[in-house]
Amino acid sequence: MILKASQRGGGKQLGQHLLRTDENEHVELHDIRGFVSDDVVGALKEAYAVSRGTRCKQFLFSVSLSPPQQECVSVDTFEDAISRIEDKNGLTGQPRVIVFHEKEGRRHCHAVWSRIDAETMTAKNLSHFKLKLRDLSRELYIENGWKLPRGLMNSREADPRNFTLAEWQQAKRMGRDARDLKAMMQECWAASDSRASFAQALKARGITLAKGDRRGFVAVTHEGETLSISRYTGKKTKEINARLGEPKELPSVEEAKAQFAKDLTAAFQRHQGEAEERKRRALSPLETKRQHMAGQHRLERAKLKDRQHARWADECRSRAARFDTGVKGIWSRITGKHAQIRKQNEREAFAALRRDGGQRQRLIDAQLSERQALQEQIRTVRGRHAELLRELRQDRRKVRELNPRLALSQEFAKRSGGAAKAMSLVHARRMGQAARAAMA
Repeated sequence: MILKASQRGGGKQLGQHLLRTDENEHVELHDIRGFVSDDVVGALKEAYAVSRGTRCKQFLFSVSLSPPQQECVSVDTFEDAISRIEDKNGLTGQPRVIVFHEKEGRRHCHAVWSRIDAETMTAKNLSHFKLKLRDLSRELYIENGWKLPRGLMNSREADPRNFTLAEWQQAKRMGRDARDLKAMMQECWAASDSRASFAQALKARGITLAKGDRRGFVAVTHEGETLSISRYTGKKTKEINARLGEPKELPSVEEAKAQFAKDLTAAFQRHQGEAEERKRRALSPLETKRQHMAGQHRLERAKLKDRQHARWADECRSRAARFDTGVKGIWSRITGKHAQIRKQNEREAFAALRRDGGQRQRLIDAQLSERQALQEQIRTVRGRHAELLRELRQDRRKVRELNPRLALSQEFAKRSGGAAKAMSLVHARRMGQAARAAMA
């Protein structure tokens, strides 16, 4: 499982964060050890109070334990990992809190230790704890037979320059076949009889008729490519000039690119808004289903907890009824019968605790399986939306490359926005001072 840790202060804030039910579908306090208080916030406040007797500011050690998404991990596995974290970092016996969270079909755990040794009033030294946790994380993956993340195998595997198959296919789709361009240009030429009709036919296909630097007429695509009209139509310059006239009134190549960039920037903003709306509509029924499922799961767990508490109370009464009272009770203690009954009751109580824990774990595993199936649908919708936004960003980046002046002006506006705001505040302050002086 992935282990993330930090030394920190702020016990009250951390305790409130661990108990948040708006970000987590289920929150379960599993264990509090070494504190007088029996709630998370109170326990971490105690840790802060003890730390006041030292100079330590980061008096807590917080670790999150996240197993693989699709794995059903038992409480024993979590407890074993927490015990090994303690051993590796010298925290054995230190006061701690353990809380389980469930969100998006994933169950994970938070463990928080107090670093302050109450006997010596010193903070436990946690040297190289990140390296220790990385090694332990790798051990846990191997021991449990989970698929090891590539980042734990070799950090160089996470090279951001590696392209995905989808990105490669997208780049390939963006290309145009020269033969298709030539056929399209000849079709526009054949369907027109003047410069206006030829320019309109090209515009309908995303191409602008412009004047070139060395040749009279060129076509500029929205990708920024400049095409020779004579080469792609197969007509001589004389014939082209006869139909299209003088190119003086046409925009230059740079002007055509700038106009493309301006038009496409507005289109990209519109497309991004449409993509967000499409995502919202797709996720709305899934979110409703998620909320209903979370409520049902909470209700099922509450019912199981109530049944187990009632059964435990009945079993405790039954075990207590086995002991004799009065003179018989004294005699049973003398003969050793009382000790035999006590041992029998202890064995049965331990078996009952294991039974109840197994029931809770089976219910949690079943609910996680159901929640993960729903999460897979949510992840599919998010993945489609992310892929669409990635394509839009790539196209928008090409538009910026199409018109460097536009990119520079946007960057200048971004950087100068803060300075302009500051100048306006200074101007407003001066105007206020002048007004107050006039009133005086």
